[in-house]
Amino acid sequence: MFSLRRGPVNFLWLATVLFTVAPLLITAQVDPDPNSPTPVLISIEGAPRLLTYQALKSRKHSLARPSLDFIRPSGLAVMFVANLDLMEGEDAGAFRIYARDEKGRTYRFPVVDLAPTPDQPGVYAITFRVKDEIGYWPEPIARGDLVVRLSWRGLSSNELLLGYGSKGGRLSTEKNLKSSSLNDFHASESPSPDRATSALAGIGYRRSGDRRRFLEQATFGPTLELDARVRRLGLRVWLGEQFNKPYPSAAYPYPNISLKSTNTDDIALGCGPAPVPTTLEYRICIRDHYSMYPVQKWFFSEALYGDAQLRHRVAWALSQIWVISGIDTQQSSWMLAYHKALSQNAFGNYRDLMKAMTLNPGMGNYLDMARSTRNNPNENYPREVLQLFTVGRFELNQDGTLKFDAINNPIPSYDQETVNNFTKAFTGWTLCNTGCPSSATGIQNYKDPMILTNQGSNHDLTAKTLFTYPGAPFANIPACTGCTGTARDTYARNSLEQTLDNIFHHPNVGPFVSKILIQHLVTSDPTPAYVSRVAGKFNDNGYSVRGDLQAVVRAILLDPEARGDVKTDPNFGKLREPVQLLTNLARQVGIKGANASGLSDGVVVGQTTNLGQNAFNSPSVFNYYPPDNVIPGTALLGPEFKLLTTGTSIGRANFVNTMVFSQIGISENSPLGTSLDFAELQGIAASDTTSSLLVDALNTRMLHGTMSASVRSSILTAVNAIPSSNPLQRAKQAVYLVATSSQYQVQR
Repeated sequence: MFSLRRGPVNFLWLATVLFTVAPLLITAQVDPDPNSPTPVLISIEGAPRLLTYQALKSRKHSLARPSLDFIRPSGLAVMFVANLDLMEGEDAGAFRIYARDEKGRTYRFPVVDLAPTPDQPGVYAITFRVKDEIGYWPEPIARGDLVVRLSWRGLSSNELLLGYGSKGGRLSTEKNLKSSSLNDFHASESPSPDRATSALAGIGYRRSGDRRRFLEQATFGPTLELDARVRRLGLRVWLGEQFNKPYPSAAYPYPNISLKSTNTDDIALGCGPAPVPTTLEYRICIRDHYSMYPVQKWFFSEALYGDAQLRHRVAWALSQIWVISGIDTQQSSWMLAYHKALSQNAFGNYRDLMKAMTLNPGMGNYLDMARSTRNNPNENYPREVLQLFTVGRFELNQDGTLKFDAINNPIPSYDQETVNNFTKAFTGWTLCNTGCPSSATGIQNYKDPMILTNQGSNHDLTAKTLFTYPGAPFANIPACTGCTGTARDTYARNSLEQTLDNIFHHPNVGPFVSKILIQHLVTSDPTPAYVSRVAGKFNDNGYSVRGDLQAVVRAILLDPEARGDVKTDPNFGKLREPVQLLTNLARQVGIKGANASGLSDGVVVGQTTNLGQNAFNSPSVFNYYPPDNVIPGTALLGPEFKLLTTGTSIGRANFVNTMVFSQIGISENSPLGTSLDFAELQGIAASDTTSSLLVDALNTRMLHGTMSASVRSSILTAVNAIPSSNPLQRAKQAVYLVATSSQYQVQR
């Protein structure tokens, strides 16, 4: 059984040994079994009804007590679950209870306690509040039977009936329950740890489902070669390798973008004489220096073909936390310097990332810190560094759940007065246009970090009251009365460092950052237990170091809630954001240039822009979608679903159609074009006229072996309607049907 109780491993040392001292030993490294058992709810004998009763204050809940026919709304009730293998410290936050009424509406009941039963080993009592946790539906829950299930680590239990306020109704028969191939445990039975029929076995070769899922989370999409490498190395060794991979990849280095200013003389000097000519040379010059084109082209080339996939993926996630946008920061060189700061700190310490982003000139321009002075302070950056980048608006527990005051309102993390004080601490910094390595006469320097002007003459020297929490460093920065020259400069520099320390050590930062990174890499609505485990690593990586992003990324990707061949909870996972929908499809099928066997030129951003995600051109500092977006009509967090509209849902199907049956053609801005490479799949289709091998290959490759028999039958029928003499068209049809399915559109 996979466990996180093992001691820490020095991955750099391990990778060094394996790759330089004993490379021949890398043949059969095996990770522990990633699959968790499927939880099973205990029913009463003779009926598919949940064994439940009102909660006891003693927490000594026995299965011997008679079950109630129905439970009281808004009260505390108890249910029982078996077939668990809990980690040390795993508690109620690892579980979620969902209830469905006869109208198909789904509710979530808060889980408040988990305790072993005193009379039956292996069975746990779960105490929950009989009240919708989210409260999306405007009308109250109708009385009568509800269909209830439990989820744990992305796995769904069997379904049973539960009376809510009364018993009966249209759901009160077994036909309304979804069969999960599990025999219910009854109160009179003694469950064994292996009782449940596993839905996790038989997915091709050893743990292929988990590997493919892992690569979707840790990269921009699996490839056959990468899957084979991870199979040989194991997840942990591959992570160690990725943490030390050169970046950017040698074949796709950062574009060589020169610095230019936005004034008319420099445009004329760099791109041709005024008035603006219409020559091809001028258009290319403007494109390559005054748009996001070079950065977008490089970004997608690295995503599609690069070796340092994990760093590229984490840097992309961080860019959606620490947001700047080409809508305002328009020159490609400005955006490139920003991305370098992100990628260089992606596996470093979050405190270092905070400083790099604070002094990044692109950020300074975007959120106005470069223009914030003691006489004209600007609160844009101070507000957003608190609200969006580090702490969040409300106080959090370590598991990411909100803290509430005595009247059950969320407790704000800060107020306007707090923002005013932080604003003073961030004054006096500006672009380094003279005296820095990249400074040049008449050119705005967006490569080097911002600097203090004139020994801090524009920094606010008054006292600053920052966050006050237990153990808060530098909660109060005293005034620098009468400071001039070197003393003023030192005070201003110290104020910045002390302010960043004060923010960094705020107890919110660990859960706030950890939850967003989990959402970007693994699942949109992680359980509090998952967030707490990762935040614990943020707070202390095992060596008394706070903010170690390498430890955080490792904890996210190796957590039991992330791992496993299959996740049976329908609420687990995340909608593939447009960028990752494109890159995953391309890498899983194969990618090349248009009408050629060469490489794609990476000019594909137009496809994702049509779906609501124009890379490096976020519509605002709030990113393409907010991390707290709740999917309408559900109790689920679903940030990426903010991009799913009637138009973009059709657009997603059109995008797949373009990539599968057509191509991104060659043009002025796309000299090589882009198309999918069907050579390998065409060969599989040609080798088997029944199309079974083709559909099975796509099932393993794109759906982790989870394709249902009915879906498989439908795809086979559609594919076999195409003559076997046209294997290419058969391969394309199969890919189109899988890629447009909801099962593929949601990364699980």
